[in-house]
Amino acid sequence: MNNNNDVQAPSGAIARFLNTIERVGNKLPDPAIIFLVAMLLIWLLSWLFSGMTFDAIDPRTGEAIVVHNLLAGDSLATFLSSMVKTFTGFAPLGVVLVAMLGVGVAEHSGFINTGLKLMLKVTPKQLLTPSIILVAIVSHTATDAGYVLVIPLAGVIFYAMGRHPLAGIAAAFAGVSGGFSANFIPSGIDPLLQSFTQSAAQIINPDMAINPLNNWFFTSASSLFIILLGWYITDKIIEPRLQNTPLDGDTEDLPAFDEARSDEKRAFYIASTVMVAGLALLWFVSAPADSAMRSPDGSLTNFRSPLMQSIVPLIFLLFWIPGAVYGFVVGTFKSSKDMIDAMSKAMGGMAYYIVMAFFCALFIAAFSKSNLGALLAIEGAQLLKAMQLPSSVTVIGIIFLTAFVNLFVGSSSAKWALLGPIFVPMLMQLGISPDLTQAAYRVGDSSSNIITPLMPYFPLVVVYCQKYVKGTGIGTLIAMMLPYSIAFLIGWSIFLLAYWGLGIPLGLQSSYVYPAGS
Repeated sequence: MNNNNDVQAPSGAIARFLNTIERVGNKLPDPAIIFLVAMLLIWLLSWLFSGMTFDAIDPRTGEAIVVHNLLAGDSLATFLSSMVKTFTGFAPLGVVLVAMLGVGVAEHSGFINTGLKLMLKVTPKQLLTPSIILVAIVSHTATDAGYVLVIPLAGVIFYAMGRHPLAGIAAAFAGVSGGFSANFIPSGIDPLLQSFTQSAAQIINPDMAINPLNNWFFTSASSLFIILLGWYITDKIIEPRLQNTPLDGDTEDLPAFDEARSDEKRAFYIASTVMVAGLALLWFVSAPADSAMRSPDGSLTNFRSPLMQSIVPLIFLLFWIPGAVYGFVVGTFKSSKDMIDAMSKAMGGMAYYIVMAFFCALFIAAFSKSNLGALLAIEGAQLLKAMQLPSSVTVIGIIFLTAFVNLFVGSSSAKWALLGPIFVPMLMQLGISPDLTQAAYRVGDSSSNIITPLMPYFPLVVVYCQKYVKGTGIGTLIAMMLPYSIAFLIGWSIFLLAYWGLGIPLGLQSSYVYPAGS
């Protein structure tokens, strides 16, 4: 395989630093053991802090924050009795497994392989990286679809184009997760964050109304910024550094990309017609104002709408049905058993992730129940408030504090529920709009997603990389993603301040007039 050998691997101080990060990181225990040790540490800390009194007020309850002792008898009894439910109720687990059942049929039948062959014929190699990042950013609209579709397919596409597949995975991961708040298409996360922002703003102004698309202009502009920045980092830093990383995965499982045969093309067009017909049927069902797929307020993009809640099952159907059609037409499937075998094989590849998800679910549940994450977020916000910094410096402080807290508390909405009631009223009194405060939070929240092993999908990305490079570990992935994270954190912060300083609206106006930044 040609891995762009005409590009020299970097050997400067940055390369040595990233190599050190990789070596140290790969000496860490397996991710499953890290989650186990982290859970035990949370238990110990919860015991140590449970007897202390804190002045920090939990904005969700209006009462002083209390750390719950997870080593108490009733807590341990609850832990044991709810262990199975905690694991099976772990949201990313169901998302990954259900989606992969459908994708497995489409992959092993050859449907995805043929589609990529045809797509690569019309995609300029020079624009492959920005195209991948663009698709990754757009995938936010379909909640977690990017993690189970775009990231693994990016590795396949880069491999097919003679480029290093880990660079493709890194670029897609940067777009899906690192650029999570960059999207020119409104998604369910917009009204979700807006609801917390409005409640926080009404602490100061009870009549305050926040538009659900109050950051839309900024997130749209950020899409282009993240694409260009991610393109540069992938092609100039990440892929050259990967030149000395050989592929040692199972070659039988790696896709072969010869010219598509006439029967493959015919089967693909038939299967694609079935997929388009399915999408047309979905539109026909969802379009009416009284559609059962809409939320009570008539929205299709609200997280409460059945359409948004059905994204993963829809991914399953929109890959499983065309994949099955392709398989039977082209002959890779001779009977229904072949289709079931394809689904079983897809699940076999997820065995390692299931083990990690078990310990990850237990850790996240313990961290949430202990209230240590809430304490960390609230105390950090109060410290920033007490420093009384200039407006622009405070905005940067919010970004960096959010990025730090995000290393421990993964849920975007959970963090904003804690930080919003502190940040929004505080900055409103400085003449800074809730729209800008929310935008600063989103920048910080996105930038550090890709470097924390505690993020639920992080172990899954490690599994994707191991398909090509068996020795991929936590350190390998962190070293790959660190340049993106640092560049996004610093560059995106500057971009936001410049955007604000020019007085450009961040989105559709809220009922609050505020001065431009300076």
